Amino acid sequence: MAGDHHTRARRQRLYRRFLPLAAATVGLAAVIVWAATPSSHPEPRPVSAAATTTPVSTTTTIVAPPVTTTTDVGSLPQTTTLPSGASPHFQAAMQALFTSIVEGTPATASSAFFPQSAYVQVKSVNDATVDFGQRLVGEYDLDILATHAELGTGAAGATLTSVQVPAQYAHWVPPGVCANEVGYYEVANSRVVYTEDGTTRSFGIASLISWRGEWYVVHLGAILRPGSGGVVLDPEAGVGSSAPSSTC
Repeated sequence: MAGDHHTRARRQRLYRRFLPLAAATVGLAAVIVWAATPSSHPEPRPVSAAATTTPVSTTTTIVAPPVTTTTDVGSLPQTTTLPSGASPHFQAAMQALFTSIVEGTPATASSAFFPQSAYVQVKSVNDATVDFGQRLVGEYDLDILATHAELGTGAAGATLTSVQVPAQYAHWVPPGVCANEVGYYEVANSRVVYTEDGTTRSFGIASLISWRGEWYVVHLGAILRPGSGGVVLDPEAGVGSSAPSSTC
């Protein structure tokens, strides 16, 4: 019996000595198994770009449209500035006039003609508005159609080359002359030079007058008219020549 008691005591001492080591071994094995199991530590989900990108503002800047002036230049007061035949306004107006001649459409040449509101300021005649519309514009339209006919069948291929304004002949027409209440510069016999079918040709503008430093047509074919039809002033081969005149 003493031997059995001694054997049990010895087993208990060994058990107490190796129990912590066994527990540690079992724990380490559990950790290894957990680490090797995919479901025990899933891969982190990727973060979307939207979550990491700084938000972009969607505010839209509204740009106001350009302001367009509708001022009637003819309603403004006259100036004593001598116009230039090289001004962009005049060049554009002459191109519009020539295009209307090529196409035979007088209504498209209004930008080249003296403004009605300016004519009402200038003239002291009775009912200047009627005189402007029925006489001056009516004659202008007839002269455009007559010049279109002068260009003939090659009109569609005609190209404007230049408009020669003889500035040396420009003169100031003062108030009180030619039924005028307001003065203006006037120049006669400018030349419209163009090419048609490879040939240089030209015709005249009877009278340009000024308003606020720009030239405008007031008589295209003639000042004193020989009849009721349209007039083409001095159509010539080549650039032609300008002569001085003291017309109103």
